[in-house]
Amino acid sequence: MDFTIPEDIKHMQDLTRRFVKEEVLPREEEIEERDEIPEDIVKKLKELGFFGVTIPKEYGGLGIGTLGWSIMNIELGKGHPAIGGFLSLNNGTGWRGLYLYGREDQKQKYLPGVASGDIITAFGLTEPEAGSDAANIQTHADKEGDNYVINGRKHFISNGPIADLVTVMVVTDKAKRARGGISAFLVEKGTSGFRPGQTHRKMGNKGAQQSELIFEDCVVPASNMVGQLGDGFKVAMCTLDETRLTVLAGAVGMAERCMEMSRDYAKMRVQFGKPIAEFQAIQWMLADMATEIYASKMMLYNAAWRYDQGERITREAAMFKLYASEMVCRCADRALQIHGGMGYMKELPIERIYRDARLLRIVDGTSEIQKLIIAKDILKEG
Repeated sequence: MDFTIPEDIKHMQDLTRRFVKEEVLPREEEIEERDEIPEDIVKKLKELGFFGVTIPKEYGGLGIGTLGWSIMNIELGKGHPAIGGFLSLNNGTGWRGLYLYGREDQKQKYLPGVASGDIITAFGLTEPEAGSDAANIQTHADKEGDNYVINGRKHFISNGPIADLVTVMVVTDKAKRARGGISAFLVEKGTSGFRPGQTHRKMGNKGAQQSELIFEDCVVPASNMVGQLGDGFKVAMCTLDETRLTVLAGAVGMAERCMEMSRDYAKMRVQFGKPIAEFQAIQWMLADMATEIYASKMMLYNAAWRYDQGERITREAAMFKLYASEMVCRCADRALQIHGGMGYMKELPIERIYRDARLLRIVDGTSEIQKLIIAKDILKEG
């Protein structure tokens, strides 16, 4: 069993680390205050090829697998999370369903632009009545000649206000629903009857744009369907294992930053005549952080490598998502405790990380949903 990181992935890891240090960390407060990613950073991401890291080379991407993208996301997680979140759609749910189920002409039309960052993607699944219960979506499409007419509303859609291309899930057969009654369509920005709705105001995750998507008699050609009629639930679910690995890899990076800041602060902060790093209470918090980060990283490396080998890792992805999302919240809490009053102040990023980390126990399936997935898989055995 070889845990050595391949040279091509090591190169991308180093490149990402430098990008975060030189381009992201000096601009964190700006991203937070403006609630958007500066255009010059977006331009740099395009130049580095970061929008197409996972997309196959034949469509203009870098063709790096899940392990490589996960390792890059650890480094991105050490900066402002808006960057990793922004890139995650073009490297995950924004293209994977199209690649696995779409026609070749659809791939040729869209994937090169997705890889270059000229096409920003979004994934339209979640609705007010369909969060964890994804099969309960209400947005529907009715066939009229060679077209489908979509009506409904999505919400909490990442990249929603800025997306050029949305893969949207709609009901095409109310009787069948998740058993062949949900279909997927590609909808381009500017399509008549389609518009972003309210942009959501959030507790954290500033800089990442989420909004409603409104469909009012939105007419799309039948040729915009991804896969066959009724394939929508498969299109929606096919990316979840990989997404839970790569997105939550950012949590490992966030936790590492918490630990490193806490270590440095503990060495510098003097109370009762000595650095607080000499107190056992502080040492134990640092030890717990380091141990949980190591466990998370090993879970991630193993599951991502196995996914790249073509293995089914639904249980392992759910385990990692559950553990990493809970772990980063514990690390952020310990970091705030070690920093004391300063940790609660906006002058340090600990306060922001504390808020940002909380989202990770909800996004891409709540902790409770992950436990259900794990338990059901266990009960299938024996």
